[in-house]
Amino acid sequence: MAAERSKVIISCAVTGSIHTPTMSPHLPLTPAQIAEASVEAAEAGASILHLHARDPRDGRPTADPDVFMEFLPQIRARCDAVINITTGGGQGMTLEDRLAGAIAAEPELASFNMGSMNFGIFPMLDRYDSFIYPWEIAHLEASRDHVFRNTFKDMEAILARLGAFGTRFEFECYDVGHLYNLAHLLDRDLVKPPLFVQTIFGILGGIGADTENLVHMKRMADRLFGSDYHWSVLGAGRHQMGLLTMASQMGGHVRVGLEDSLYIGKGQLARSNADQVRKIRRILEELSLEVATPDETRAMLRLKGGANVAF
Repeated sequence: MAAERSKVIISCAVTGSIHTPTMSPHLPLTPAQIAEASVEAAEAGASILHLHARDPRDGRPTADPDVFMEFLPQIRARCDAVINITTGGGQGMTLEDRLAGAIAAEPELASFNMGSMNFGIFPMLDRYDSFIYPWEIAHLEASRDHVFRNTFKDMEAILARLGAFGTRFEFECYDVGHLYNLAHLLDRDLVKPPLFVQTIFGILGGIGADTENLVHMKRMADRLFGSDYHWSVLGAGRHQMGLLTMASQMGGHVRVGLEDSLYIGKGQLARSNADQVRKIRRILEELSLEVATPDETRAMLRLKGGANVAF
């Protein structure tokens, strides 16, 4: 079974590379907006903040470390949450691009994608009549012919380069094969327990957001990692809160945020990341579960501490 969970870690993915400015007026895009949204999410109860960067001129995903550095110091100065920097980046980015922000920041935690896959967000084109920026249509359409590359060579490079800073990883597993890829790295002693395993449901190209799949992924992770891992769950879109509620009852941690879903309820846009954090926190507490603080999260995941980053 997974490592014993004393309290539930709430992660919040504040702004990612999937949604575009047209899709919600509440999506934080500028460095100031990302910083403010991050602090609000931390104050609401998120102990981990997962962060991408956006070009402040038009909201397109960017890997520019200078943009990261416009908001990372602000967040660290205003809250004690664990900052988790993406290495997934966005479409069209090289591995060097994807690593640039994390290398500059030397964070406590970085995301780590566990296998190459189709990553289809083009169905969103049918949900909107018009878009604000021309890049949005091209960005969504490009995913029809996009392979999200994460080869074993890529993985080895990420582990070597970020591991040198003492950074640990959120291992993002979009399907069962990704769990086996992680087990392979563990067998080679390239990753160290406790593993922080984020199982992701509902992305086109990955495993579906069904309760049967949730149980199956947990069962396979238990078989592969025993007590050497902490399990967390991300449910994309409308599946977010239902899957997280079920996962919490199975001993899992949870991830919310506008990267994963723009909504707080059926047909109702979330006005902030903090809205989603407050909702899942209320659900957890009504189920008699306690929410982990940043320091408790650091202890569970054996992180190096907020004083040992480069921002």
